Amino acid sequence: MGARRALTRSRRLVVKVGSGLITTPGQGPDAALIARLAADIAALVSDRREVALVSSGAIATGTARLGLSGPPRSIPDKQAAAAVGQSALMWHYEQAFTKHGIKVAQVLLTGQDISDRTRYLNARNTLLALLDFHVLPIINENDTVAVDEIKVGDNDNLAALVAQLIDADLLVLLTDVDGLYTGDPRRDPAARRLETVEAVTEDIQRLVYGTVGRGSVGGMNTKLQAAQKAAAAGIPMVIASGHDPGVLPKLLKGHEIGTYFQPRDDRLAARKRWIAFAVPPQGRLMVDAGAKKALTEGGKSLLPSGLVEVAGEFQAGEVVALAERDGKEFARGLVNYDASELRKIRGARTRDIEKALGYKGLDEVIHRDNLVVL
Repeated sequence: MGARRALTRSRRLVVKVGSGLITTPGQGPDAALIARLAADIAALVSDRREVALVSSGAIATGTARLGLSGPPRSIPDKQAAAAVGQSALMWHYEQAFTKHGIKVAQVLLTGQDISDRTRYLNARNTLLALLDFHVLPIINENDTVAVDEIKVGDNDNLAALVAQLIDADLLVLLTDVDGLYTGDPRRDPAARRLETVEAVTEDIQRLVYGTVGRGSVGGMNTKLQAAQKAAAAGIPMVIASGHDPGVLPKLLKGHEIGTYFQPRDDRLAARKRWIAFAVPPQGRLMVDAGAKKALTEGGKSLLPSGLVEVAGEFQAGEVVALAERDGKEFARGLVNYDASELRKIRGARTRDIEKALGYKGLDEVIHRDNLVVL
């Protein structure tokens, strides 16, 4: 209850809505639901709160506008549908928010905008400037140009990254169910809603029932991933029903609705959040049990002696994933050597690095200041 009350103090929010919530298959945007969402957000803005909206729906809108019989399958067709649909979707938002005297701005991002540190900071500065101008940023992945190599992939994770980007106090994912259940409530009458999740453990992950809306990319799995990102940044998250009138004002009054995900007390610093979540790993390092213990429990740096295997091709300064022999990732970090160099020094003592490489390098494969335990 105390944690819920703390939500009333939230001054900056990121709200995410999915395609399945704001669009109707074959018809495009649901004008009535968008109008209700705009009224909810306007109520928050009138209460001197700042809101950034992450909205899916461009491809679904474009599919309807183009008269396609079903969702496009090829990347060019998806990009074409997104190009047609994004402008139409923004028109609906413009109409809905103008009635409340709120100006809106379109912001389209790709994974590259998040993973490149300079572009990351530029995006942050732009979003914060819009909020200073009392403009509502409406954010979507730039599906007209995004391909697998530069995609975030889903707007649940994008919303969590945006929440980190602008130092939000709260992340709200609005969906067609009113929280995380112990099963699929549409099929299992015994399924119950979880009011609070203290941490996204393996037991919580096993609750995901994998239902995905016809027009939706995300599911409950991506929402749990978003919760992990938000928690690491010290940001609480709520999954709630977007069909519930006044859901956002209710949340900000401390009502017990949706599922509340508790943030970590030991929030990661901004730079470590960027390493952990914003940058896709370019390779993988397998380490022995002793090295894993030193990293996770002792707060040590990774040395060549603990390195067992090197997978992938990467350069010094890039982000890599760390795993033990079972293959399960447990950390990420900025590596001091490229892949070919690490293959030469894996298992070596630090005093033998110069002999193996022919020159003197750093003692650490990954320094503890550049390493994040997940």
